[in-house]
Amino acid sequence: MYIQWSAEDQAYVVTVPELPGCQTHGSTYEEAIRRGQEAIESWISAALAMREPLPPPRTLISPPA
Repeated sequence: MYIQWSAEDQAYVVTVPELPGCQTHGSTYEEAIRRGQEAIESWISAALAMREPLPPPRTLISPPA
């Protein structure tokens, strides 16, 4: 989850890059986290119900030492 403060919306905006269209918001950081987790669960449940494949998780690659 990416969580960013939006001064325009006066809310924390949550985006889940791995899940297209999966976004939500919260008036506090804690609420944004909770709503983000709920949005992820809902997105996955809907994809499974429609027999859509789940996207693979992104992998972070560390730069060479």
